[in-house]
This record gives sequence, C-alpha cells and structure tokens, in this order.
Amino acid sequence: MRLEHMPTVQPQMVQAKDSLGCLASGLHQDQELAGAGARFYRKRVESPDLSPVFTPASDRGYLVGISLNGGHRRRIFHEHHASSHEFDASTVYVRNFADDYRADLQGPFDFLLVEISRAFFDNATDERDGRRITGLECVTGMHDPVLANLARAMAPTLARPHEASTLFVDQMSVAIGTYLIEQYGGAAARPQRPKRRLSRQHEARAKEMLLGSLDGRLSVSDIAQACGLSRSYFIRAFHDTLGQTPHQWLMKQRVDMACGLLVQGAQSLADIAAGCGFADQSHFSRVFTQHIGTPPGTWRRRHG
Repeated sequence: MRLEHMPTVQPQMVQAKDSLGCLASGLHQDQELAGAGARFYRKRVESPDLSPVFTPASDRGYLVGISLNGGHRRRIFHEHHASSHEFDASTVYVRNFADDYRADLQGPFDFLLVEISRAFFDNATDERDGRRITGLECVTGMHDPVLANLARAMAPTLARPHEASTLFVDQMSVAIGTYLIEQYGGAAARPQRPKRRLSRQHEARAKEMLLGSLDGRLSVSDIAQACGLSRSYFIRAFHDTLGQTPHQWLMKQRVDMACGLLVQGAQSLADIAAGCGFADQSHFSRVFTQHIGTPPGTWRRRHG
C-alpha cells in the first residue's frame, strides 16, 4: 500500500499585543508608569506601515492620547460607520474603554497616553459646583495645547522611571485628571477660583512629611489624608500658601541641603546624591544644574 506524503501544517504564530491593542514588536518606544488614579504610557512607532488596533470593551475607564508629533492618520470603525482623522502635534483624543475600539493606524506616531481609572471619577467631585463627574466627552483630533504641555512635562519622567518621584507623578495625575474633568467632563468654569490656604498646622505637617521622605516616594494621597484634605485641594492650597507645588518645594530643600554639604567638602558627590534623596550621581547633577545653573562639582570649586 502506497502512502501519499501529507504536507505538514505549521502552526500560525500569534503576535503579541500590548494592553492597548498595539502590536508590541512594532513599538520603537514603549514606556509605562503608574500614578494616583492614572497610568501613563509613551508609545512611539517609526514605521509608516498600516497597523490595525483592537481593544474589547472593559471597565478600565478612559484613555486620553496626546500626539507629540504630526504626520499620523487613523481610520476608526464604529458600529455603523467609519471615520478618518489626522493628528498634528498637540492634538488629542479621548475614548471610553466601555466601548469596543477598532482602528487602522497609518504613518508613524508618538503618543503620550493617560489611562484614567473608573475609581478616579468615583473619588473626584467637581469642586466648582459640588457636582460629581461620571465620565468624559469623547473627542478625536482636537487641538489642546494645555494638555500637550502637561504631556511634555511628563515625558522625561517616563524616559527615566528609576528617577521617578511618586510625589511628582501623583501631582501630574491630579493635574491632568482635574484638567480633563474641567475641559471634557462638562464642568462649568468660573473666571477665577478663590485662594486656598493651608492652616499653620497643616503646613507644618506637610513639610515634616516631605522632609521625612527626601526621595519623593511619599504619595500626595498620604500627605493629603494626614491633613484631612482631598488630593486636589491639598495641592492647590499648598501652592497658594507657599508659591510652589509640593514637589517643587521638596526639590528646592534637597538642592539647598546639597549646597550645604558641598561647601563642607567632606563627602563625595555620590554620597551627597544618596544623602539628599537623588536616584544616583547623574540624577543629582542634572537636577542641581537645572536649579543652580552649574554642575555641583563646579559649584563646589567656586564656593567650597
């Protein structure tokens, strides 16, 4: 009996996709960082090839994408129709994870994305009129320079996650979340909000907690809770009282402390960096130069 040779069927390889439906192997930059009620992503693709994206409906909340460069296009497939959109620098989209999302992406892109959880809306009340906001208006391709500036301020932290300060990431989460509620949540804007001040007790408590965690790993929620305030109220009141955000104030204290140690001249730059809560000597040098204008070694030689 003659047996015919049967061809071997090779199993089809399934290419992995990330949590947002992008083909993971096609990403030239893929960064992620969690904040208070928000998660940040940096997704960059250099290839001009067509790339389909699909994410099934879920209860993850909302996804906000901010385009950092131009030249990207996408065709979004809705239940009964499709729509095409072009993205220039500083254009944004807001989409609800509760809906299936299917789109064809064409051309390179560089997006900073913010995932806002359902819990954020459960806990956030619009402080302008006391009305709770349950969601955001979904838009695509809208120019939003304010949101783009916030995204660009966040991008360097995503690039160096080992230097990320919990305090700064939480502040950015609250700032972006509050802006989204006011801009896309239907909150009525007032011409000017009243100044808010921390009591002396709350100011002292906040400073004590900040100085007790020089590396910035303390969360905004921890400090606000210790003062009996909401996160957004605490950040605004701290800024109105001291003229700086909690993160800015802490960075100044760390740089001032480093100046004192540099003048003494007894410790190495690496030891000073560690003692003042910086991730490493490179992080210390970069932050010190941003605040003082010269590297710490140069400053020591001039003032030591």
